[in-house]
Amino acid sequence: MSFLLDCPNCGQRDVNEFSCAGEVTVRPKESPTLRELASYIYFRRNVAGVQREWWYHRQGCEIWFQAERDTRTNEVMRTEIVQPSSRVGTSGPESVATPDTPAV
Repeated sequence: MSFLLDCPNCGQRDVNEFSCAGEVTVRPKESPTLRELASYIYFRRNVAGVQREWWYHRQGCEIWFQAERDTRTNEVMRTEIVQPSSRVGTSGPESVATPDTPAV
């Protein structure tokens, strides 16, 4: 099924111009157990509903961005370029969980 995806840089484009790298995950702590590492690498939530995902605009501006997409209908609610947090040790969403950047 084809749908339109709104690139934060280029605007609305056909989804076939993009590559999906899967849902946004959170890296385990510095020295994860084998169980935590295996869970991080192999298991995904795979929800039937709204999910936050990494996308790459491979036939356009070649940027990585995140999209909130309903997996049941492919409706895209929001897309945004994610900036790395520069505020270490402060309270707020940035210090709670940093999303993992997809492997290239």
